[in-house]
Amino acid sequence: MRREDLADADCGIAQALGVLGDWWTFLIVRDVAGGTTRFDALQRELGVSRRALTERLAALVEHGVLERRPYSHHPPRHDYLLTAKGEGLLPVLIAMQDWGTRYLMGDGDLTATADAGSAEARRTHDLVGRRLPGIVLPAADGQPVAVAATDSWSVLYLFPGAYAPGTHGYPPAWSEIPGARGCTLESTTYAKRHPDFQAAGVRVYGISTQRPDQLADFSTYAGLPFPLLSDQDGRLAAGLSLPVFRAGGLTRFKRLTLLVDPQAVVRAVQFPVTDPASSVEEMLTLARQHAGIPG
Repeated sequence: MRREDLADADCGIAQALGVLGDWWTFLIVRDVAGGTTRFDALQRELGVSRRALTERLAALVEHGVLERRPYSHHPPRHDYLLTAKGEGLLPVLIAMQDWGTRYLMGDGDLTATADAGSAEARRTHDLVGRRLPGIVLPAADGQPVAVAATDSWSVLYLFPGAYAPGTHGYPPAWSEIPGARGCTLESTTYAKRHPDFQAAGVRVYGISTQRPDQLADFSTYAGLPFPLLSDQDGRLAAGLSLPVFRAGGLTRFKRLTLLVDPQAVVRAVQFPVTDPASSVEEMLTLARQHAGIPG
């Protein structure tokens, strides 16, 4: 089949490949989702020629995946931003990340964690020094929260899934997935130590891919004094290429924690997290050290 014939195919996969049938295109969407939105920055990150990048950006704008938004008129310069159509590709990026990590870089086993020396762990620790993209996530009460807060230090602990008793949220064989258990213990330990994080001037957010109503039920059950945020649409997962796994029909975060400064720059990463309760104490120490607060 010729590429120009794809647009007339009845298959949705073939039609999608008519727009996205080039591996550079997927990497452009990945980097734009991560906050790299300007031409020169994209070229530096990708190492692609100016001509090739120009052609692919123009095609993505033409197909409505990206939109151009001017940030300078003299000379004319634009940010390239995902449209709603473009954000619809985020689950595709996440699925590709999961598949590549599990089957190409891993042994194919289902796991909610990683080896400390793995490529996945190296990629996650490379987030140190990176500025978070301007992502807004719904809290358990439905209110929007800017993840990249710029007025205080923040701890973002990402967890696979936690449910209130009787809500039947856990998928079958959940306890058999390495690294999946411990979300309730982690959250309640953060709740116990929350006054100490507050004293250090550090906000705490728990984040999972669960629905806001599920997070609301769990937050009420566990008596959490801080917000839980939902990344059910994958904006944070895709934007930072975060480690994920799939269980119970849902893409879920592998357990990890980020310490973010008031400029929204990641200053410390915990991954893999093998002891959820101890990781809270370690993060409190890290937060005090980075924020310059005595322990």
